Amino acid sequence: MIMSVEEYLEKLREALRGCDPAMIQDALADAEEHLRNSLEGVVSGRTATTEADALRPIIEKYGTPEEVASAYREMEIRFSPSVAAPRHKLQSSRSQFFAILTDARAWGSFLYLLLGLLTGCFYGLWTLFGTSLSVVSLPLIIGLPVLGVFLLSVRAIALMEGRIVEALLGVRMPRRPLFLGEGSSWKARFKSLVADTQTWKSLGYLFLQFPLGSIYSFVTALLFGISLKCALYPVWNLVFHRPLVNLFRPYFPPGWLIPLISLAGCLFLPLTLHVAKRVGSFHGRYAKTLLVRR
Repeated sequence: MIMSVEEYLEKLREALRGCDPAMIQDALADAEEHLRNSLEGVVSGRTATTEADALRPIIEKYGTPEEVASAYREMEIRFSPSVAAPRHKLQSSRSQFFAILTDARAWGSFLYLLLGLLTGCFYGLWTLFGTSLSVVSLPLIIGLPVLGVFLLSVRAIALMEGRIVEALLGVRMPRRPLFLGEGSSWKARFKSLVADTQTWKSLGYLFLQFPLGSIYSFVTALLFGISLKCALYPVWNLVFHRPLVNLFRPYFPPGWLIPLISLAGCLFLPLTLHVAKRVGSFHGRYAKTLLVRR
């Protein structure tokens, strides 16, 4: 017999052992929210009712930890990340090199890295603004509410970032917000929010996205621009009469070199996608480390 919500959650965690950490976090968040909200409605007004007695009919309707774990495993099979890793048949090295051009994961990573400057600036500026405002207002009466709202916004933005990572990088991320105890007092929820290490890990992730996103975006745009310019240089040179580079002085390559430059640009594009896919895979693991509760 399960005596408390904490015991139910622990058994559910054991039943989900070996599953994806993001899926376990979603299952635990859903279960805790349902059980605590249902328990509050049953126990309120019934001082003689113990938590164990109140939980029994709730668990009968919601399901045992083993039943819930089995249901989540089935759902996980049906609903995989938006950009799933493609399964290629055995191909030659040449085919594998150019197959990246039709790889949805590679293009998703490319788009994520290219947008890194936009998202990184938003995350970085918001964390700097919110942190500064919270520190300045702490001595005032509005200090704690301002800090609480800011930390809640950090959790919400981190959840949104996780959905972007899952959609573009194909890494399973949390789809449900962490439960903070809706029925408890605001002081208890604030204490839970501040004491939860996941809040500060999310804040650190958003802050670090400012420099990381800028680097991602700059390097990706640079590599893509070089490959595109080289591939289209015959048109760029013959139609617009523009130099290949113009650093200290304009450089016009000889005619025999132009086809080779165009070929190099055509090869550089799939190479750029290979790099983007590798970096995207690394960033997906990094995001999962900071944005998923272990």
